[in-house]
Amino acid sequence: MSGDGAERVGGTERVGASERVGIDELLERVRAGYDRVGPQEAAAAATDGALLVDIRYAALRDRDGLIPGALVVERNELEWRLDPQGSHRAAEAVSHDLPVVVICNEGYASSLAVVSLRQLGLHRTTDLIGGFQAWRAAGLPVTPGAAER
Repeated sequence: MSGDGAERVGGTERVGASERVGIDELLERVRAGYDRVGPQEAAAAATDGALLVDIRYAALRDRDGLIPGALVVERNELEWRLDPQGSHRAAEAVSHDLPVVVICNEGYASSLAVVSLRQLGLHRTTDLIGGFQAWRAAGLPVTPGAAER
Protein backbone atom coordinates (compact mmCIF):
# COMPACT_ATOMS: atom_id res chain seq x y z
CA MET A 1 0.00 0.00 0.00
CA SER A 2 1.40 3.39 -0.95
CA GLY A 3 1.03 6.50 1.16
CA ASP A 4 -1.76 7.85 -1.04
CA GLY A 5 -4.25 5.11 -0.14
CA ALA A 6 -3.65 3.02 -3.26
CA GLU A 7 -2.03 -0.38 -3.60
CA ARG A 8 -0.61 -2.22 -6.58
CA VAL A 9 -2.32 -5.46 -7.55
CA GLY A 10 -0.96 -7.40 -10.51
CA GLY A 11 0.83 -4.33 -11.86
CA THR A 12 -2.30 -2.20 -11.60
CA GLU A 13 -2.98 0.40 -8.98
CA ARG A 14 -6.05 -0.30 -6.87
CA VAL A 15 -7.62 2.77 -5.34
CA GLY A 16 -8.28 2.51 -1.61
CA ALA A 17 -11.21 3.93 0.31
CA SER A 18 -9.22 7.03 1.17
CA GLU A 19 -8.87 7.98 -2.50
CA ARG A 20 -11.80 8.02 -4.87
CA VAL A 21 -11.40 8.80 -8.56
CA GLY A 22 -13.85 9.41 -11.36
CA ILE A 23 -13.92 7.33 -14.50
CA ASP A 24 -11.99 9.93 -16.54
CA GLU A 25 -9.10 9.87 -14.09
CA LEU A 26 -9.22 6.09 -13.87
CA LEU A 27 -9.02 5.82 -17.67
CA GLU A 28 -6.08 8.23 -17.69
CA ARG A 29 -4.23 6.16 -15.09
CA VAL A 30 -4.99 2.87 -16.84
CA ARG A 31 -3.94 4.14 -20.25
CA ALA A 32 -0.65 5.51 -18.89
CA GLY A 33 0.44 1.90 -18.34
CA TYR A 34 0.51 0.82 -21.99
CA ASP A 35 0.65 2.11 -25.56
CA ARG A 36 -2.69 2.27 -27.37
CA VAL A 37 -2.97 1.90 -31.15
CA GLY A 38 -4.84 3.73 -33.88
CA PRO A 39 -6.88 2.06 -36.62
CA GLN A 40 -4.02 1.72 -39.13
CA GLU A 41 -1.70 0.33 -36.44
CA ALA A 42 -4.37 -2.18 -35.39
CA ALA A 43 -4.84 -3.31 -38.99
CA ALA A 44 -1.08 -3.69 -39.42
CA ALA A 45 -0.84 -5.59 -36.12
CA ALA A 46 -3.54 -8.00 -37.32
CA THR A 47 -1.60 -8.56 -40.55
CA ASP A 48 1.44 -9.36 -38.40
CA GLY A 49 -0.48 -11.93 -36.32
CA ALA A 50 -2.15 -9.92 -33.56
CA LEU A 51 -5.58 -11.05 -32.48
CA LEU A 52 -8.27 -8.40 -32.86
CA VAL A 53 -10.98 -8.95 -30.24
CA ASP A 54 -14.33 -7.23 -30.65
CA ILE A 55 -16.05 -6.87 -27.25
CA ARG A 56 -19.07 -4.88 -28.46
CA TYR A 57 -22.46 -6.26 -27.60
CA ALA A 58 -24.62 -7.90 -30.26
CA ALA A 59 -26.89 -4.91 -30.96
CA LEU A 60 -23.89 -2.76 -31.94
CA ARG A 61 -22.42 -5.50 -34.12
CA ASP A 62 -25.79 -6.00 -35.80
CA ARG A 63 -26.18 -2.27 -36.37
CA ASP A 64 -22.66 -1.32 -37.43
CA GLY A 65 -21.05 -4.49 -38.74
CA LEU A 66 -17.94 -6.49 -37.97
CA ILE A 67 -14.22 -6.24 -38.56
CA PRO A 68 -13.30 -9.17 -40.82
CA GLY A 69 -11.19 -11.70 -38.93
CA ALA A 70 -11.83 -10.24 -35.49
CA LEU A 71 -12.71 -12.65 -32.71
CA VAL A 72 -16.04 -11.66 -31.18
CA VAL A 73 -16.10 -12.08 -27.40
CA GLU A 74 -18.60 -10.08 -25.42
CA ARG A 75 -17.06 -8.24 -22.50
CA ASN A 76 -18.58 -10.46 -19.80
CA GLU A 77 -16.76 -13.52 -21.23
CA LEU A 78 -13.48 -11.90 -22.18
CA GLU A 79 -11.16 -13.16 -19.44
CA TRP A 80 -12.48 -16.72 -19.65
CA ARG A 81 -12.10 -16.83 -23.43
CA LEU A 82 -8.60 -15.26 -23.65
CA ASP A 83 -6.84 -16.87 -20.70
CA PRO A 84 -4.45 -19.35 -22.37
CA GLN A 85 -4.60 -21.52 -19.24
CA GLY A 86 -8.39 -21.38 -18.90
CA SER A 87 -10.74 -24.28 -19.45
CA HIS A 88 -13.08 -22.06 -21.50
CA ARG A 89 -10.45 -20.42 -23.68
CA ALA A 90 -11.00 -19.65 -27.34
CA ALA A 91 -8.90 -21.65 -29.77
CA GLU A 92 -7.09 -18.42 -30.69
CA ALA A 93 -5.89 -17.87 -27.09
CA VAL A 94 -2.68 -19.81 -27.54
CA SER A 95 -0.13 -17.91 -25.46
CA HIS A 96 0.45 -15.16 -22.93
CA ASP A 97 2.77 -13.66 -25.57
CA LEU A 98 -0.03 -13.29 -28.12
CA PRO A 99 -0.46 -9.67 -29.23
CA VAL A 100 -4.09 -8.70 -28.63
CA VAL A 101 -5.95 -5.53 -29.66
CA VAL A 102 -9.23 -5.13 -27.78
CA ILE A 103 -11.94 -3.20 -29.64
CA CYS A 104 -15.10 -1.76 -28.13
CA ASN A 105 -17.42 0.77 -29.73
CA GLU A 106 -15.56 4.01 -28.97
CA GLY A 107 -12.40 3.03 -27.07
CA TYR A 108 -13.47 3.33 -23.43
CA ALA A 109 -14.55 -0.11 -22.21
CA SER A 110 -11.65 -1.64 -24.11
CA SER A 111 -9.14 0.31 -21.98
CA LEU A 112 -10.58 -1.18 -18.81
CA ALA A 113 -10.60 -4.64 -20.40
CA VAL A 114 -6.88 -4.31 -21.20
CA VAL A 115 -6.07 -3.98 -17.50
CA SER A 116 -7.91 -7.19 -16.71
CA LEU A 117 -6.21 -9.14 -19.50
CA ARG A 118 -2.80 -7.85 -18.49
CA GLN A 119 -3.46 -9.04 -14.95
CA LEU A 120 -3.96 -12.51 -16.45
CA GLY A 121 -0.48 -12.25 -17.96
CA LEU A 122 -1.45 -11.20 -21.49
CA HIS A 123 1.27 -8.54 -21.43
CA ARG A 124 1.04 -7.65 -25.14
CA THR A 125 -2.59 -6.53 -24.91
CA THR A 126 -3.61 -3.05 -26.00
CA ASP A 127 -6.74 -1.38 -27.31
CA LEU A 128 -7.90 0.60 -30.30
CA ILE A 129 -8.11 4.36 -29.79
CA GLY A 130 -11.65 5.36 -30.77
CA GLY A 131 -12.79 1.74 -31.01
CA PHE A 132 -14.82 0.31 -33.86
CA GLN A 133 -16.10 3.76 -34.82
CA ALA A 134 -12.52 4.93 -35.49
CA TRP A 135 -11.81 1.76 -37.49
CA ARG A 136 -14.84 2.39 -39.68
CA ALA A 137 -14.13 6.14 -40.02
CA ALA A 138 -10.61 5.26 -41.22
CA GLY A 139 -12.17 3.37 -44.12
CA LEU A 140 -10.88 -0.01 -42.97
CA PRO A 141 -12.83 -3.16 -43.94
CA VAL A 142 -16.18 -3.80 -42.27
CA THR A 143 -18.65 -6.53 -43.07
CA PRO A 144 -22.32 -5.57 -42.75
CA GLY A 145 -24.14 -6.37 -39.54
CA ALA A 146 -27.44 -8.22 -39.40
CA ALA A 147 -29.39 -4.94 -39.48
CA GLU A 148 -27.68 -3.93 -42.75
CA ARG A 149 -28.15 -7.28 -44.53
